[in-house]
Amino acid sequence: MRRTAMFLGAALAPLVFAGAALAQEPEGPERVSLTIYNQNIALVEDVRTLTLPAGRTRQTFPGVSAAIRPETVGIAGEGLSVVEQNFDYDLLTPDALMQAAVGDEIMLVRTNPGTGAEETIRATVLAANQGVVLRIGDRVEVLRDDGVPTRVIFDEVPANLRPRPTLSVTLDAERAGPRETTLSYLTTGLQWKADYVARFDERAGSLDLNGWITVTNTSGSSFEQAETRVVAGDVALVEQQYNPRGYPQPPRGLPGNRGDGTEAGGPGGLADVYIYPLPEPVTVANAQTKQVGLLDATGVTAARRYRAQIPGFQTYEQPQAADVAVVFSNSQSTGLGRALPAGVMRVYMRDEAGEPRFIGEDAIDHTPAGSEIAVTTGQAFDVTVQPRVVSEERADPAPWTWWRTRYTVEYTVRNARSEPVTVELRQRGLSRSTEFVEAGGGELLDSRTLGWSVRVPANGQTVVRTVVDTGY
Repeated sequence: MRRTAMFLGAALAPLVFAGAALAQEPEGPERVSLTIYNQNIALVEDVRTLTLPAGRTRQTFPGVSAAIRPETVGIAGEGLSVVEQNFDYDLLTPDALMQAAVGDEIMLVRTNPGTGAEETIRATVLAANQGVVLRIGDRVEVLRDDGVPTRVIFDEVPANLRPRPTLSVTLDAERAGPRETTLSYLTTGLQWKADYVARFDERAGSLDLNGWITVTNTSGSSFEQAETRVVAGDVALVEQQYNPRGYPQPPRGLPGNRGDGTEAGGPGGLADVYIYPLPEPVTVANAQTKQVGLLDATGVTAARRYRAQIPGFQTYEQPQAADVAVVFSNSQSTGLGRALPAGVMRVYMRDEAGEPRFIGEDAIDHTPAGSEIAVTTGQAFDVTVQPRVVSEERADPAPWTWWRTRYTVEYTVRNARSEPVTVELRQRGLSRSTEFVEAGGGELLDSRTLGWSVRVPANGQTVVRTVVDTGY
């Protein structure tokens, strides 16, 4: 006799239960809120009204995150204490049903494709590993996928299998009756990031800025109409597997758009992190990416800037193209006046026909209000810098100064554009004891950086000369 063919999973559908109907789970939360951090972790606060008898009772919380960290669970309610808790993560699936039925009998209902007649056979499940092995009468058979229509009937649902991830808790109530109860826990599988679109108008000296929060849910559970907040800033986590630092990356190229803010503005602050509440409740379904508007600002003062960084005292055989960036401030005076969470900013600029063209993107870090933000959009091949070390000698003939070096350097800044430009020139790689002998119009920006603001005429060049003493 040709036997029914099937595999674990989708091949076992449809499934039928011969016994009593599956017990009804309690309803889900009445209210839920999410606080999502940058580090693949989120705080879930789940509010439900429980009607409990006095004394000890078993209560289930279906619909919690499948990626819950059980050790972080807290339950708060008037006159309640927690005696014991269990997280039941063995979900009701065709695979799990068949594996739970090993050693028990099931029914197979097969339909003859030619006649439509059904045949019912009792079978004992011997194994359900990489396939299903059954004993039917005195024969042992392996089910294969040969396309014969089949239904599998189970007598009951095992008590340990749940249709949704479920937290079961033994509670001790001082009195009987209903009371509002808040379940809180940490979960992995919820992440967020910020994305920005900047439309730069160089002639007007301004930009329009839109920001989006993107929330990704891979926690295994959905959250309906959740009051959602996202947190900018890292919190300390003991176990690093809960802290994948893949995003956001620190900004490229141009320093100065991080941590130099001087204003309060935008989101609420708590314990040195910023909290951004989303404007309205959102449903964050499992295996879903959702975007929600963060900001919409127009007429923010902005300008284009050229900058070149030289990592150490050396001579370049070929000129180095300068970085080009769109620079603005998120201060109140520019029309923005709020902190910005880390993310990727994409910049568009209108061409001569008035059409917006993408000119580049850059990552920004968490930026407090009142900071200067420089978004590097690429390199300017027609604006270049070429350093040349003219001389390198011991700074002083005294024997105790052998470790200090005097550098004489010339920087040739060229501009092939039809209008003059200003280039911010940065010389890096200095020691903490660097001193200017001849500044050449520059200044010491920090202990390891010299800086010049170089004005270069159209289709021309400017040479900057400096002499510095540096060493350890």
